[in-house]
Amino acid sequence: MTADSWKITLPCTKAEAETLTGDVAALADLDSPPVLMTSEPDPARPDDWQLDAYLDAAPNAAMRALILSLVPSASAAALVVTHIPAEDWVTLSQRDLRPINAGRFHVYTSAYAGQLSPHQIGLHVEAGQAFGTGQHETTAGCLTLIDQLAESGAIVANALDLGTGSGILALGIVKRWPNAHVLATDIDPVSIDVTAENVEVNGERLGDGAGQIALAVADGMAHPAIAARAPYDLIAANILAGPLIALAADIVPALRTGGRLLLAGLLAEQADAVLAAYAATGARPVARHDAGDWPTLMLTRD
Repeated sequence: MTADSWKITLPCTKAEAETLTGDVAALADLDSPPVLMTSEPDPARPDDWQLDAYLDAAPNAAMRALILSLVPSASAAALVVTHIPAEDWVTLSQRDLRPINAGRFHVYTSAYAGQLSPHQIGLHVEAGQAFGTGQHETTAGCLTLIDQLAESGAIVANALDLGTGSGILALGIVKRWPNAHVLATDIDPVSIDVTAENVEVNGERLGDGAGQIALAVADGMAHPAIAARAPYDLIAANILAGPLIALAADIVPALRTGGRLLLAGLLAEQADAVLAAYAATGARPVARHDAGDWPTLMLTRD
């Protein structure tokens, strides 16, 4: 039975919320770090966001100060602490993760199961320890372009999801190209465990064969399995601008001529630098999806 938990709620800005995705350096040394969730309570006020931090123990003064330090704009705000009885915290944390539509993809948690339309492709992904629930603009942008690529008639027989997080992009690829060989990698072993669970939940198969998803813990492109499967028809890399630039010279040679490359995790002001790095290695842009400050770039190799 799940133990009681606690939630700290604070207002924050959109910019602060965007820094709280993925690994948060300030929490890295904690034995049991809080689970952070950000949301936009009122779309009419797009810069006014909310931080909810879920903890497995009542927050002491040090923990309260640490959470407050993550959102400096809330220094004068009242910190709200809510006690959540056993088992209720999962429902509460999932309740605000409303379904996301990205092209034909419909990404949902168990709280919204049973709402899939006949033309939609369901991706069941719960909030958890790995990044990628479809809620973030970068994930939704990648899914949108994957769907558009499939609708264009492109053939993908061999794909790589680099930095898979929750496995959502690998799942999207195999849903759209059911006979594709898909390799999903991440530097974080927890992400690979979460991806394996999500593959099972979504009725797909783990393995090296056609229509299956293979998994590997890998730091960037440095893994024998990545090299062995190259070249790829499609590579999706939803990470960050810095790693994208650093990996350009390794990623592009792994893409087949005429293949497609999806790059995400960068801000709009970083797009030119990312594109320049890939142009220098022989890749050119062919499409772009913008969602707020988060572009998703599609490139090809001539």
